[in-house]
Amino acid sequence: MTLIAGAATACQAQDSQGPDEGSEPGGPSESLEGATDEPDEAPGADEQPNEGDPETFTIFSSGDVLPHDAVIAAAAQEDGGHDFVEQLSGVQHWIEGADLALCGLEVPIAPPGTEPVGYPVFGAPEGLAESLAEVGFDGCATATNHSLDMGMEGLEHTLVTLDSAGLGHAGTARTEEEAAEPQLYTLERGGREIVVAHVANTQIHNDPFYPPQDAPWAVSDGSPDELSALAEQARSDGADLVIASVHWGEEYAHSPNDQQRDYAAQLADGGQIDLVFGNHTHTPQPMEELQGGPEDEGMWVTWSLGNFFANQDEECCIPETAVGVMAFAEAQADEEGARITGMSWSPVTVDREGASRDDEVFRGIYPLAELMDGEHSHDIPQDALESRWERVLEVVGEEQLISEAPEAAGESPEVHRRSAR
Repeated sequence: MTLIAGAATACQAQDSQGPDEGSEPGGPSESLEGATDEPDEAPGADEQPNEGDPETFTIFSSGDVLPHDAVIAAAAQEDGGHDFVEQLSGVQHWIEGADLALCGLEVPIAPPGTEPVGYPVFGAPEGLAESLAEVGFDGCATATNHSLDMGMEGLEHTLVTLDSAGLGHAGTARTEEEAAEPQLYTLERGGREIVVAHVANTQIHNDPFYPPQDAPWAVSDGSPDELSALAEQARSDGADLVIASVHWGEEYAHSPNDQQRDYAAQLADGGQIDLVFGNHTHTPQPMEELQGGPEDEGMWVTWSLGNFFANQDEECCIPETAVGVMAFAEAQADEEGARITGMSWSPVTVDREGASRDDEVFRGIYPLAELMDGEHSHDIPQDALESRWERVLEVVGEEQLISEAPEAAGESPEVHRRSAR
């Protein structure tokens, strides 16, 4: 059953400003007591694993990539193009540290002849895809309540642009055949090839941006059974792990609602999906391991990763919109296959200011733990920085919090192109 919601507010933001005071009160060194500083690292060149030993690797997901007008303006180039790398560079080492890095691309790419726009409907510049690839992303989930903001032309152009940038994609499709295919990635880990399948789904559509009657498959929005069937097909075709991205939940809520819990419970009962990355609420929500999953060994869910690359904070919306979650699924690979063994996370936050849409300034996003330790220059008021840190720890919890980026265990994955016949 598809759940229908009204148009997402995804509000433009106004910010206060203040100098970086360079202090570190309440930072990660104090807040990480009892937490792991970093996930297990892969052995280095002088510390190779024994043949047959499991090898640890990570699968990363960001929260929503939602470029508002100020984000688009900050990336504008003199030649008329857009380059977002500078605004993303603060988190690049975290993205590149993952073995497989996925983003939640909430918006379509504006088709040729259409000006990019960042609210209330969205259409990102083509340069966004190249920038995401340059900072280390391997692919993105594209099934959201904004997938059809630019119509089918925009949806199709989004996938063409992602293909051109070498990025995988899951959740939207140009043809019925493509809709039936998960996105596949192949990594060399644990002495063998590990195939990771990515599927995606939205449980929300904005009125009037519904899938066309003659192409209901264009945006994946089906039941848990339908998503599990796609995952089962991926496994029968050789996938060792199946990762699902689901766009769901209530905007600005701090905990999952009954619909999220019911949908996830059914996915876990289906036994085909290893891990769910949740998005949409613009706010972080906790992560949890549910009973069920493959071989009845459990299924991790990040209920919502919040904003990642967006122009929201406490001045426009609620304080939690200024912070998002970088989630790392820890996996082990051996000759038998692969399995998810745990989760870790670290927060990011936005640096922006502006009292109205006419004078907004978007500077970029940064790892919040690194800001608390004084590692980056920024213009976030110190009291806002401390409040963001305290609140995200309160919502997500400190048990799986990390303050240092992981290191990839091997070469980047091979991205398999889905069929667009």
